Amino acid sequence: MKKNNYSAFLTSLLLLPFFVLGVIAAHAQYKISGTVVGDKDKPIKGVNVYLDNTIDGATTDSMGIFSFTTSEKGNQTIMATEMSHENTGMPIVISGDMSGIVLRMKSNKAHRLDEVTITAGSFDASNDKSKTVLRPLDIVTTAGAGADVIKAMEMLPGTQKAGADNGMFVRGGDASEAAIVVDEMIIQNAFFSGPPGVSTRSRFGAFNYQGVSFSSGGYSARYGQALSSVLELNTTDMPEKSNVNVGINMAGVYASGTKKWKKSSIDIGGNYTNTTPFFGLAKTNVNFYAPPQGGSGNVRYVWVPTKDIMLKAGVNGSYNKSGIQIVNPYAGVADSALSDPSSKYFKSLGNNINFETQEQYYLAYISYKQMFKAKYSLYTAASFSFDKTDNKFGNFPIKQQDHRAQFRIEGKRFFTSRLNLLVGTDVQSFGIDKDYSTFANQNFVETQPAAYTELEWTPLYWLAFRPGVRYEHSTLLNTDKIAPRVSMAIKTSKTSQVSLASGIFYQDAPSQYLLAGKTPGMQEAIHYIANWQWNKNDRLLRIEGYYKDYASLILEQNNVFDPNPYRTITNSTIVSNTGSGYAQGVDVFFRDKKTIKNADVWVSYSYIDTRRIYNNFLKSATPGFIAKHNLNLVGKYFVEKWHTSLNATYSYASGRPYYNPNYKGADVTNKFMCDMTPQYHNLALSAAWLHSFGRWFTVFYVSLDNVTNQHNVFGYRYNAAGQPSAVVPPLYRSVFFGINASLSQFSKDEL
Repeated sequence: MKKNNYSAFLTSLLLLPFFVLGVIAAHAQYKISGTVVGDKDKPIKGVNVYLDNTIDGATTDSMGIFSFTTSEKGNQTIMATEMSHENTGMPIVISGDMSGIVLRMKSNKAHRLDEVTITAGSFDASNDKSKTVLRPLDIVTTAGAGADVIKAMEMLPGTQKAGADNGMFVRGGDASEAAIVVDEMIIQNAFFSGPPGVSTRSRFGAFNYQGVSFSSGGYSARYGQALSSVLELNTTDMPEKSNVNVGINMAGVYASGTKKWKKSSIDIGGNYTNTTPFFGLAKTNVNFYAPPQGGSGNVRYVWVPTKDIMLKAGVNGSYNKSGIQIVNPYAGVADSALSDPSSKYFKSLGNNINFETQEQYYLAYISYKQMFKAKYSLYTAASFSFDKTDNKFGNFPIKQQDHRAQFRIEGKRFFTSRLNLLVGTDVQSFGIDKDYSTFANQNFVETQPAAYTELEWTPLYWLAFRPGVRYEHSTLLNTDKIAPRVSMAIKTSKTSQVSLASGIFYQDAPSQYLLAGKTPGMQEAIHYIANWQWNKNDRLLRIEGYYKDYASLILEQNNVFDPNPYRTITNSTIVSNTGSGYAQGVDVFFRDKKTIKNADVWVSYSYIDTRRIYNNFLKSATPGFIAKHNLNLVGKYFVEKWHTSLNATYSYASGRPYYNPNYKGADVTNKFMCDMTPQYHNLALSAAWLHSFGRWFTVFYVSLDNVTNQHNVFGYRYNAAGQPSAVVPPLYRSVFFGINASLSQFSKDEL
């Protein structure tokens, strides 16, 4: 396609959502409104009211009121349907606006069946109890998660324990294949900066979000650039009342305040973290000569002038630093095996190197949402993030700056309560600038405009469809991709259903290749997912099988394997899109909140079989972050008499493959990634006690991780002499306690 034609095509595509919405709106001529009531003239919420044999209609609000516009006229039939009531209708003659229509429905106790919902590949967690699998409250009360959203997701099937690395590892995908989204904006740096081989916390606190949706595959056309999964977080709306929170724990202090007015609110918060006392009491496996410390602050404003409009805007900022002594990966390596000047310099620093990191992170965002006559919705959002990291490898400085600017706008047309169309567009510009002092500078900037549309249709209460398609363009790679996706669900009984999903997903090469000026084509994955779910009386069982087909993965042609995940790609490295692989498996999730009073128990299990040849792999093999079997047993119990919550989590994972460089000859390739680490075991306990001191409602909490002091190993590193050293967590066992006080009363669920 010629450049001018392409520009015209892209412009037309980006404007398509607004054209479609405009055309639809242009035909509306008459306003139809009224009320739906049931027994004893009680208003009925959530009734689907529509003109028969048309797509014109609306859903009643909490007062049973409906209102919609139509271009139909003359003799028509207005219908009302709702699952717990018998269908009803009445003839009307439309010659202009009509108001005061009253539709009466009879209760239908014999046919109270819930509508089917699509669940393939996704776990939704929100305050909507009809859809909840894991809520924000569950996240903070899960022992072993440390109130970290990402760690809590590792308790769900389909995920792997991150071990010594940051990120989400989902169904055979590495951390680069998982996107983390807040209010539909991609978060480029989701974790605090830290030293190599030590995982750090994510930037997300559970109570800042009212909804958490985790998709382990087959996700919506709304998002792209993630071969494996999307974790979608939605920030809280208008708070219920003004409040103040303060807290202190072994790692620092924090405070936040909320001021609520009639139509707006402002939140202000900050914290200071210093782990020196914590690491002073604990025996660590690594030498933190400068324990992690830092601080952060945030301001957020919410404006709700009417029930149909909401604006959110906020700014976050943080600073942190730490210093750790690490094994020099280049010590003892022959000069002939070192391909760039910087690695030869590192070799000269000795067996151990002091690694220091300092990070500044800033995020600004704004979003606007509006409903129009219960038939249209508009959502638009923009954000900008900047991350500056100054590292020192010995005395050698490594500086990196990351930035991401993005904008999204989308509209939704609600034809009926069972049919809606989403159309939207987003554009992102992001890049990294990395400076290796006098040795090298690497950088790239990528711009990705996209457009998408998705239809949600439930023609029958037991059948639902969600087809969609996404178009993406990469300016850096000069390529265009179209990614169709589809999912559906069939209700098989009053308490069970089957869901199916499939789709194509694309993603740029990992940033280390883009930094080196490599611009291969996009990588590709095709997902196939099927699940069966049973849900009754606060008990849920879900079994899901999947197959993921990888194609066009990045593969280096040098045929030399370097296990160092922080290695630098050089100009001499030759890459292509000839890599491939697969991932297949079964996930099981069971949750029971009914059998034992005041108890909540869940079990998640995953089996995965995956192999791939990508990056600098010597042959197709299972990556080192994969454990074939993963099991999590989570239990929570609230003792009402003591106002205390007791929680326990046991996690198990089978061994992971790792690279052993001591093989010779043909075994270098034949036994590549065939050695296995020991099995992983972890038992975590936590407790929380609620007490009131005057107006202050206070929670005292304590947690103990790795109660049995298992010496878990995530892999091995080898020196030049072929001697291994285990990759282990900074702490084998840890104790953590703190206090949180609030002017708003806690419920027992918040323990």
